[in-house]
Parts: sequence; C-alpha cells; structure tokens
Amino acid sequence: MISEPSRHCTVELQALPSRIGQVRRIVSAQLRYWHLDPLVDEAALGVTELLANVHQHAEPDKTCVVDIEWLLDRLTVSVHDRDPRLPLLRKVQDPDPFATSGRGLELIAAVSEEWGILPRGDLGKSVWFTLALPSVTAPAVEFSAYPQAHQGELAESPERTHQHSEARSALAS
Repeated sequence: MISEPSRHCTVELQALPSRIGQVRRIVSAQLRYWHLDPLVDEAALGVTELLANVHQHAEPDKTCVVDIEWLLDRLTVSVHDRDPRLPLLRKVQDPDPFATSGRGLELIAAVSEEWGILPRGDLGKSVWFTLALPSVTAPAVEFSAYPQAHQGELAESPERTHQHSEARSALAS
C-alpha cells in the first residue's frame, strides 16, 4: 500500500522582520514541493500579512506558529499567536493611498477563498485563510503517437472495446 506524503508543515518562530522573510520562503518552497506552484504568490502574501500583524500587534511576545495544510481541494494557512485580542477588519471609507499599514486582512480577504479567526481563550488565537487548489486534469492522450493502423482498430474493433470495458470495470471494483 502506498500512503500519501505528508501534507502538513509547521514552523514556530518569533515574528521579527528577518524571520518573516524566511518563513515566506519556507512556505513557498513547501508549496513548490507539493507541486502547488499556482498558490505560491497568494500563500506567501497571506502568511506575510498575518506575521506582520503578529509583529505589530501581538503581546506579551512575538512567538507564533505557522501551519500550512493541504487537505483535499484546499490549502489552509494559519498563524497562531499567544495574544487573546482579536484582530479587526477595518473598512476605511477614504483610505490613504500612501498608508503603509492597515490593509493586511483586506488583502487576505481579497486573495483567499475564505478566512477567519479562531479564539483560543488564554492560549491566544489563530487567524487562518484558505486557498482553492487549481483543478487537476489528466493529460490528453496524443493519438498521433500511435501508428495509424492502431487508431482505426481501436475505434472499430468491438472486441477491443469490450476488453477495454472489462479492464476499466476491474479497476473500478
């Protein structure tokens, strides 16, 4: 029996500017390892914003844990910190185009499928977001790779069609 490779990655860190860049690179490398390249930019942006929030707002310390999990058709990225205070999504009526902060959760909401906050009482909180995995389709078979004589035989031979159906049903059971 072949089991699925691990699809969970956890990194514990102090949310300091130099570490945030390192974790962004770790998350990007892990997603590439899982062949989820189309999600790298959104995941890196999201984890950077969440870690920047920990750096700027979390008390009593900046210790946090980043979890990324690939389960079925979605990727979940979460950041857990020890501060029980919950972040607020601020909707600014007239945003300052030159402001350097205050848009992190709005960015996460814009690029993610969904996001949320999980309060953990005195243990702090988790802020998470999910990204939909791109649909995977099987590569198309190039019939031109087969000799021309076989193309006609496969399409016209009822025996071959019947044998093919048996093989398919054997795999399905």
